Amino acid sequence: MINKVTSILIGSSLIAFGINYFLIPNHLINGGMIGVGLIANYAFGFRPGLTTIIVSLPLYLYALIFYRSYFYNGLHGLLICSFFIDLLYPLSTVPHSKSILISAIFGGIFIGTGVSLMLLVKVSTGGGDLLALIISKATLVNVGLIIFIIDMLVILWGSLYLQETEIIIFSFIMILVIGFTTYTITRNLGKYIKIY
Repeated sequence: MINKVTSILIGSSLIAFGINYFLIPNHLINGGMIGVGLIANYAFGFRPGLTTIIVSLPLYLYALIFYRSYFYNGLHGLLICSFFIDLLYPLSTVPHSKSILISAIFGGIFIGTGVSLMLLVKVSTGGGDLLALIISKATLVNVGLIIFIIDMLVILWGSLYLQETEIIIFSFIMILVIGFTTYTITRNLGKYIKIY
């Protein structure tokens, strides 16, 4: 229990820091439901954490019916991660001189590490991760690879709104870093911690 709580708190903090310090100042788009929350933030000024909760609800209702353990394990991950994202939102206004490439790389490392820590204890950060866990269980495809595919789809959707080639390219780079980080951590530590 303590390991799960620790993983959720550390993972959520890493994700929230990566999003607010590296992504939002550069309008980078993450994948999954958090990415949808970021798009809503850029387009309408909505709080990304609260938006992530709202758009994730249908998947959590589905999980409540068909994958109840994922629902119970994932709900607190969604709520805590979204809370941290909005709690650390003031970091998005802190001036820094990091280039968009550096932000994409380090944002990806922070987010990928945070997501991995939570997935290793069967906790999702939002509907996208929950969907990846469900698909992974059904297909035995690595959860990091599935998250990468979902993230790419969200970025393609977000590109319709931003229409800025530079941001889209660096968002893709960031997703590659997130996917590689998540894949590496879950694959190597997953040998010792059952993630399904």
